[in-house]
Formats: sequence, structure tokens, C-alpha cells
Amino acid sequence: MVAIPSDYENLLERPLYGHLATTRPDGTVQVNPMWFEWDGERLRFTHTTKRQKYKNVQAHPEVAMSVNDPDSPAKYLEVRGVVEEIVPDPEGKFYVRLNDRYGFPPMDGGPPDAADRVILVVRPTRTSKQ
Repeated sequence: MVAIPSDYENLLERPLYGHLATTRPDGTVQVNPMWFEWDGERLRFTHTTKRQKYKNVQAHPEVAMSVNDPDSPAKYLEVRGVVEEIVPDPEGKFYVRLNDRYGFPPMDGGPPDAADRVILVVRPTRTSKQ
């Protein structure tokens, strides 16, 4: 397992947006800001099976995510890794958990696209920092 530098791990623990980069099937890159959760070993993102990013990770499971410190914008952490698991989340429970983590109003039930929800589980393979 790749260790996250201890003085940067708080960037993964705080509810900051991660910019998740994936490679499209044609080889071009796609980057989007996303909610995420860090459990000390893996990054998890909520997504749906109907969007491009899902197709991207099926074709190329190698991803990279960067997150910067809003208190010191030049400070950032990049985590490269591999989507090692895609977990069905048909009730959108993980989406609701992230909704709460990011301080949005509580949801009654799951998101409208819950039936298509999945959790992308990323195993870090390398980090870089500034």
C-alpha cells in the first residue's frame, strides 16, 4: 500500500473536492471535480453507470486525483491509483453519506438516479505533493 504523506492526509479527510482524472476509451483525458471519501487505505467516489467517467474507468482503470488546500492554494496532493472495485449502490446510500459529508441539506431517500449508482473504489499506487 502507498502511504499518504502524513502532513497531507488532512486534505483527504476534509470535505474538499477532488479533481478525478480518467482516460476516455479514445485516449483523451477527462477531469471533473468530485465528492470523495478516504478510509485510510482507499478512495471512494460515487458515480452512475450512465455517465462517461464510468465508461472511462471500465476501459482504463488507472486514475489520478488531485486535491488542493483552500487555506494554501499552492499546496496540493496528487494520488494516482487503480479502480480496483466497482460496487453497486442501487439505493444511493453512499451518495447520501457523501451529501452529508459535504454539508448539503439532508436527503429524504436516495438520489433520483439511485438505481444506476455505483461506488468507484481506488487503490492508491503513487502520490506526489507540493
